Amino acid sequence: MKRGLLLASAAAALMLVPAADAGRRIDEAVAALRLDPVYVDPSAELAIGAGDQSRLRRRIDTAGAGPVYIAILPGATESESGGDPDGVLQAIHDGLGRPGTYALVVGRHFRAGSEDVLDPGVAGRLATEALDAHRSDGVTATLLDFVDRVADARQRGDGTGADEPSSGGSALIGLLIFGAIAFLAVRTVRRRRKNEAELGEVKAAAHEDLIALADDVQKLEEPVESNAKAKAEYTQALNSYEKASASYDRARRARELEAVTSALEEGRYHMAAAQALLDGRKPPERRAPCFFDPRHGPSVRDVEWAPPGGTPRKVPACAADAEAVEHGAEPASRQVMAGGRMVPYWNAPPYFGPWAGGYFMPFGGTGFLSGLFVGELLGGAYGGWGYGSWGGSGTAGGFGDWSDTGGGSSDFGGGMSFGGGDFGGGGGGGDF
Repeated sequence: MKRGLLLASAAAALMLVPAADAGRRIDEAVAALRLDPVYVDPSAELAIGAGDQSRLRRRIDTAGAGPVYIAILPGATESESGGDPDGVLQAIHDGLGRPGTYALVVGRHFRAGSEDVLDPGVAGRLATEALDAHRSDGVTATLLDFVDRVADARQRGDGTGADEPSSGGSALIGLLIFGAIAFLAVRTVRRRRKNEAELGEVKAAAHEDLIALADDVQKLEEPVESNAKAKAEYTQALNSYEKASASYDRARRARELEAVTSALEEGRYHMAAAQALLDGRKPPERRAPCFFDPRHGPSVRDVEWAPPGGTPRKVPACAADAEAVEHGAEPASRQVMAGGRMVPYWNAPPYFGPWAGGYFMPFGGTGFLSGLFVGELLGGAYGGWGYGSWGGSGTAGGFGDWSDTGGGSSDFGGGMSFGGGDFGGGGGGGDF
């Protein structure tokens, strides 16, 4: 069965072959949300620009609200689901089939619902509160506030609010208890915000990797139709992409992004194999991805390389980067945003370790990278580069402490069914 994938640039619609029979606009929204948590139909009455869409994506990645999917559609979409906005929201959830919190602006109506993240009815209430607070400020402000409210409710455990503090015995004991609780609360909040910010940075890098592979997969969709072997490799690449995308949606901790890049590495190899077959060549050897930028796909050979002040070491490289190194040039390494500045990924903080290690998992994983980064390659040069070595931080792989120190999370298994408290009786939200 033919399977399609289309990823255009930031301003274009993202599409996959639809999995449910709803309507054209709903199908397009579902297909787009498989690749991107924010979808805006350009013909929507309250459509927002690319800049506001990026703000929403960043807030979803960093707020700790769990999986959030946002769609802004024209009012005409209601005709595809019985003529009301609740039906559109239900259809989008059913088509996407993923647990999470869904926010829909259709025409001038705002609706929301949640599966396995918030208690029944909470998402609708939060949507109403966000709309009441920001109706005059517009769609973007309302949706940003909604994501923040979902994050706060999720961190409380059920979204219903916290209990009132009880009185203590004596004034002194009560004061001491209050001070201890306040100290722990402040430390917990700071730690949570720090971990959320770190997770947001790593997820941003992983999201760029997902988009890059989707773009490349799309380019081969039509060419492989005439070559059965190439199409088989292409199909495996598409399967790997979908596996990576699902792992990305489930990731609540930085270490869980290892599964994303591991699947992306596999997809890159199958892409290279499909291209080789189309060119009349044998599929390439399964080698570690290019060290300088794993998005370049499988390496072709090892080259001797060292960063400034470091010790030379053999690293895998793609053909272009290998040739650059052998001619004395410095390949452009994969850059990531860390701590507010762009750095080569191999000079990023320890919390990027699982994401980087996933690419090299079949070839030694964290052990492979720690062998590169722990003194053998850099000779201690990290000390002057701002982040220190990834080695010696408490784990065998050398990537620091991967234990969960952030807020609450969920396995998103089972949970409430849609059509109950969140969507019954007109759903939650209101009209702009």
